[in-house]
Amino acid sequence: MTTKVKYRDVVREIAYDNYGYVTTKYAKDAGVPAIELPKLTARGGLTNIAYGLYRVPDVPPTRFDQFAEALLRAGDGAYLHGESVLALFGLADVNPRRIKVAVPRRVRAKLPAFIELTQVPGGIRTTSYEGLASQPMAEAILECRGRIESERLLDAAQQTRQEGLLTTTEWRQVRKGLRP
Repeated sequence: MTTKVKYRDVVREIAYDNYGYVTTKYAKDAGVPAIELPKLTARGGLTNIAYGLYRVPDVPPTRFDQFAEALLRAGDGAYLHGESVLALFGLADVNPRRIKVAVPRRVRAKLPAFIELTQVPGGIRTTSYEGLASQPMAEAILECRGRIESERLLDAAQQTRQEGLLTTTEWRQVRKGLRP
């Protein structure tokens, strides 16, 4: 006997992998027609966040949700940048009011005040921390020079080195870059 898979269940599985968020593209890639998302929203199974972006309300919130939302709102190729990478790990006593997101192209969508976009050339190396596209840690630390005290950045670099987020080469590069 075959059990029919419900669209709501498929959408919920996508959301668990994306901090509670589902995009129309993710749903379509999983076989859920785009028209089903507004229907699920009308029935209370989803909350519409922005055009093409939904949240499953019963997915438990985490401290990474707002970072995920910022990246999804900015679109393909977006990644966390500068202080936001440090904030992701609670480093250097950074608590920016805005999440800095780098994008390789112009974003036309109207974004909330908590997202700050920086347009960068395409093809830049990125990595993933906690499943979120990000600027590599060494580059993010060096990016923050002049805006965050060097001593705090050096402490952040030391902590990330101990946690295995910086290679020996990157550690040396960061130390050299933070010298007065």
